[in-house]
Amino acid sequence: MATKSNRINVPEARTAMDRFKMESAAEVGVNLKDGYNGDLTSRQAGSIGGQMVKKMIEAYENGIK
Repeated sequence: MATKSNRINVPEARTAMDRFKMESAAEVGVNLKDGYNGDLTSRQAGSIGGQMVKKMIEAYENGIK
């Protein structure tokens, strides 16, 4: 039986992650809607994820300094 590995461990973080995803999508010019976004291309989804990672790395590096 397959298990989901992308669960959010802190339930309260779900809204923050959704907001973060929406902000990142807007920055790369992808229009997301609430709920299912299965009509996105792989390129669009990848650009959103890449932007999120980029922002997380920047936040981490700024926290170290």
